[in-house]
Amino acid sequence: MLGSRLVRWRTSLNRIFKPFVFLVAAIYFLVDAAFWTVAKPIARRLADHWIFGSLRAWIVSLRPYPTLALFVVPVIILEPVKPVAAYLTATGHVVSGLTVLVVGEILKLVLIERLFRVSRDKLMSIRVFAWCYDKIRQAKDWVESLEAWQLTRRWSLIAKHAVRSYVLEMKTSQKQERLSWQSR
Repeated sequence: MLGSRLVRWRTSLNRIFKPFVFLVAAIYFLVDAAFWTVAKPIARRLADHWIFGSLRAWIVSLRPYPTLALFVVPVIILEPVKPVAAYLTATGHVVSGLTVLVVGEILKLVLIERLFRVSRDKLMSIRVFAWCYDKIRQAKDWVESLEAWQLTRRWSLIAKHAVRSYVLEMKTSQKQERLSWQSR
């Protein structure tokens, strides 16, 4: 009797928390995906900068576990940015909250992406890291396979295209306006 109650209680909790966990995971991945579109070109530009050549050489010279420690530093320092930004926004400091979120997320993604790209093979040689990476990839693949995610992705691509078209139209109209003023 106690066992069946426990099973029903767990089933009820699963029914309650599963949508919440899905929502939190979807928002987390969506925020990271949104910021990644901005962070990717920044990361590419930084990677080619001459200053980072010696830093890259130093990172490559590290053994796997010191590389893992270096990889974890930006996560530990910059992951709390989201709750801090949420707190700032909730307390009425919307611009400050959004600024903290944008700068912190882009910085975190750029640093982690660069470190991972430079030291991927060494990090994957650590069995626990490789296992965690595999589980994260599986979770991300699962979320991306969901119909809700695909619909959200489609909407974001449509919105992105609409914004680009609008910006291009505005630039074209401003250019024509300048030309018409110059011809007078």
